[in-house]
Parts: sequence; C-alpha cells; structure tokens
Amino acid sequence: MRKILFMFALVLFSSMTILAQDVIDQNTQMNDTTVEDNSIVVIEKVNKDTPLNFKDSIRSLIKSTAFGELIPDTEEDIKNDILSKQEREKNAYILKVKDINSKPAKLYQNIIMILIGLLLVWLAIAKGFEPLLLIPIGIGGILANVPIANIGLAPVVKSIEGLVVITEAGGFLGQIYSFGIESGLFPLFIFIGVGAMTDFGPLIANPKTALLGAAAQVGIFATVLGAILLSTYVPVINFTLNDAASIGIIGGADGPTAIFLASRLSPHLLGAIAVAAYSYMALVPIIQPPIMRALTTLEERKIVMKQLRPVSQREKIIFPLSVILLVSFLLPDAAPLIGALMFGNILRESGVTDRLSKTAQNDFINIVTILLGLAVGSKLAADKFLKFETLGILVLGLLAFAMGTAGGLLLAKLMNVFSKEKINPLIGAAGVSAVPMAARVVNKLGLEANPQNFLLMHAMGPNVAGVIGSAVAAGVLLAILG
Repeated sequence: MRKILFMFALVLFSSMTILAQDVIDQNTQMNDTTVEDNSIVVIEKVNKDTPLNFKDSIRSLIKSTAFGELIPDTEEDIKNDILSKQEREKNAYILKVKDINSKPAKLYQNIIMILIGLLLVWLAIAKGFEPLLLIPIGIGGILANVPIANIGLAPVVKSIEGLVVITEAGGFLGQIYSFGIESGLFPLFIFIGVGAMTDFGPLIANPKTALLGAAAQVGIFATVLGAILLSTYVPVINFTLNDAASIGIIGGADGPTAIFLASRLSPHLLGAIAVAAYSYMALVPIIQPPIMRALTTLEERKIVMKQLRPVSQREKIIFPLSVILLVSFLLPDAAPLIGALMFGNILRESGVTDRLSKTAQNDFINIVTILLGLAVGSKLAADKFLKFETLGILVLGLLAFAMGTAGGLLLAKLMNVFSKEKINPLIGAAGVSAVPMAARVVNKLGLEANPQNFLLMHAMGPNVAGVIGSAVAAGVLLAILG
C-alpha cells in the first residue's frame, strides 16, 4: 500500500508542476513557433503530422524486408520516399536548432526538476525502485538542471565552408547523450549484456509460450491508438504518430527498447518516456497482481504445469542464430536490437567464450548502465519535461503496461480452451518482458494459490519471448514511421 501511495504522490507532484508550468507559459509556448539560427529563420510546427494510410503502411512494411526489392517501385513510391526523407531531415533540423537556441529555464523550473530528480533517487534508495537506473537518471536530471553550468548541453556542430566543425563542446552529459543515445549505441550495448544473462531454454522447451510473449505486446499498439485519440480530443496535448509509437513501446516493459525507439522517433520526449518505462518496470509487483487476480480464477491459478524437458547446448546455439537470420530478412529495422541480444546470448551458450560472456554480464553492462542513466537524465530538462504531454505519457504508459499484462493472460486462457495440456494462465502475464521480475511475480502468485506450484521456469518462456516481441514491435514501428 505504501508503494502505491508513493507512486500516486509522484504522479500528483508531476501533474501539479506540469499544470503550473503550462498555465504560466501558455501564451509563449502556444504561439512561439519561430526558431532562429543566425540568419536562418524556421517557421514550422514540429508536431504537425500527416495521417497514416493503412495500405501504405503495409506496403512500407513489406518493402522494408529483405524481399522488398521484389516489389517494383512506382513513381508514387519514389516521390513519397523523397518527400519522406526531406520531411525527416527537416524535422530533425528544426528539433536540433530548437535545442541549440532554446531559452534557459527559469530558476523555479530548475528547482522543480531538481526536486523530481531527488525524488527519483529517494525512490531508488529507500524503496528499491529500479535503483541501477533510477539513481543515474535522477542524478543526471539534477545535474542537467543546475543553472548556468549547462552540463546537459549537447555539442554544437555546424558546417562552415563545407567543413563540419564543433563550435561548442557542450556539457559532459550532453556529450554522453550525443555519443550513446543519439547514435543508438547504449540500448544496443545493454541488449548485448541482457542476451549474455538470458537463458532461452524455457522458451525452446515450450515454444508455444512465445505466443504469450507476442500477445502481451497488444498493449503497445493499443496505446499508440490511445495516444492519437488523446491528442485528438485533449487540446493541450499534441502527439504525432511518431510520439504515439514511442509512448506505446512503454507497454513492452523493456527500457532499452523504449529508449532506442524514442531516440529515433521522438527524442524530445525521451526523458519522460524513459522515466515512465523504468518506473512502471519497478512497479511490476504492484501493478500486475490485481490484474492477474481479476482475470483468473483460483482454480486456474492452482494449475500445476509439468517439468520442462532438458534443452541441449546445440539447441541453445541454433536458436539465437536462427532468430538473427529470420529477423534480418523479415524485419531489418529490428535487426540491431535482436542482433545485439542474440550476440550476447551466443557468447553465453557457445561454451568457448566464458571470459567475454562474464564481461558482458558484469563490467560491460554495468558501465553502459551508468552512462545510459546519466544520458537519459540529461533529458529531464525543465523546458522538455514540464509539459502536459508528460502527464499524458505517464497515464498512457500505465495503460499500456496493464493492457500488455491482460493480453498475455487472456491468450493463455484461450489456449486452454483448445489445448489438452493445460497451462497456468498466470504465466501469460510474464510476456511483458520485465525480466525476471514479471516471472517472479507469476511464481509468487502461483505459490499463494498452491504451495506446490512452482511457475518460475515456465514463466521465463513468455518472459524472454516478450523481450524479443518488444524489439520486433519496435522494428515494425520503425519500418512504418522511421
């Protein structure tokens, strides 16, 4: 109960500060759409977007596969590709110029964000909420909001007479962000470490649990629609399709994937999305159990599943190699995430790279985690975080997480209707990808219903399938919108 109250306090505090900020700065934020860069003046709304055509989206998805060359390009395709590239370049330029020329935050705004950073650190230390990332994120947020110091300022790069020159070095957090987040490297490095720590044996032993991991991704796509509806009917919130996709991925409960997608589609929302993703991952033991109890009966929770068969080393080596090849051909946009994950797993399972595997599991991922957290924290700047959109992200992220949990549970119940060998529906909740916390929650509820019901290894199947599923979902969204 205490943890629930703390979470509500965090949301309420954020809401009050966001509301106060928007009331004070409403006129300047609503009307000022001009960005100046020396003699260059850009008068655009970055959040302006065009409707997404379903038929064009499917065609775009197919053409993004390795077999896309089999579909001949029409004149319309070539024209749309050129326009799409120009639009992406223009929006990226506008965002970059806005960042460079953004006005310094007011002192009270910095103080509010420093307090939020302190709150994140307190939740991590006192309550154990994802301390490995919330502490670096909180400290990064505090440092980024220190007045005048410009610690979170990104390096300024300009083209002068054809030469690319760094005119301002920026702060050290800004440099870390540019190197690791803007380039997309840190989430991929994290996935190498996660792969080295992951045992895909339970998934290989019971392949049908992969369906549960896929079903749990329903929260992602449902939240994309929810973000679009929220933006349509709430005047103070303005999410583009790219923003909606970045917010929806929170439902996968996979922090690195959320950061990777947000850095590609909506870098201006990265801080809020990362904080929401990791906060809800930390709250898995609070958010999931009520949903799991509400959607299952006591008899269903008592179902005992038979022991999984042993999985050979050969199977464990063939699996990541097969996944790499399959994803690379069918969904190249997901190949970086899946490739990094499976590379780490091959280091673990090959049996001949123990030194590399241990390094990836320990020193490597620890170093990257520190840098990733600080870089994300650098985006908790007052001018980007204190907005109505942040409140919308917190609400939609919770909705995505809840729907993902429900999706896995309901598919497990449906599978039992057609299957002779019953599965415990609780393991479907582990498909949200929060490894291994979601699997532990499943095991705990199973033991509450039946002291002899050990579900941990069974839950790890959909749990690791959820990691793959969220990465594939991110690839789909990148293929359509990227």
